[in-house]
Amino acid sequence: MPVLPIDYVEFESDRPSESRAFFAAAFGWRFTEYGPDYLGIEGADLDGGIARAGKPKPPLIIVYADDLDAAEAAVRGAGGEITRGQFDFPGGRRFHFREPGGNELAVWSRPSSAEGS
Repeated sequence: MPVLPIDYVEFESDRPSESRAFFAAAFGWRFTEYGPDYLGIEGADLDGGIARAGKPKPPLIIVYADDLDAAEAAVRGAGGEITRGQFDFPGGRRFHFREPGGNELAVWSRPSSAEGS
């Protein structure tokens, strides 16, 4: 069976406008409004959307960043809450956070060449 790439990610949010503001500020994503209850994500190199939901049940989506510290600073600066500080795992380092709409995500980075040698 061929490898199937992730093609679409849908988040649920009880505060879609705050989720939209967060993702725009932290990652530079853009959005298209498809009515009062749905926002299409653009500019994330992966199609996705944000659906209004009373009680979000989010998947864990992992975002890649070349500079993990800068990504963490952007997440904090946009109002994100760090739920698990930076930690090593096979192949890299990551942290988990919650954005204002209630979705938990992670950001990871490969080890720097100095760490990898």
